[in-house]
Amino acid sequence: MEVWVTDEEKATITERAEEAGMSRSGYLRALGLNTPIRSVVDLAAVVDLAKVNGDLGRFAGLLKLWLLEKRGQGADAIDVELMMEFKELQVGIRKAMSAIMYGK
Repeated sequence: MEVWVTDEEKATITERAEEAGMSRSGYLRALGLNTPIRSVVDLAAVVDLAKVNGDLGRFAGLLKLWLLEKRGQGADAIDVELMMEFKELQVGIRKAMSAIMYGK
């Protein structure tokens, strides 16, 4: 089987195949058979988001510990709001990771 493409099209196909971590022929085969192609770049983004999510979790844990140590002294409303914002950020990060991984 032969496929005729211009040099520009070949460069684009090569670039997209590399992004997916595939050979050109494997990439074109997957496209021709309507097989979902997952980009390596997308997977790297998920890893980065997971690291950020972990950092947020650690920071929220430290904030929670700090609030517990202030028990009886009263915490400012802003301190408690920060905890809620961290939880919301973590939910948002998890949704973004799911969207990348599962297309949801």
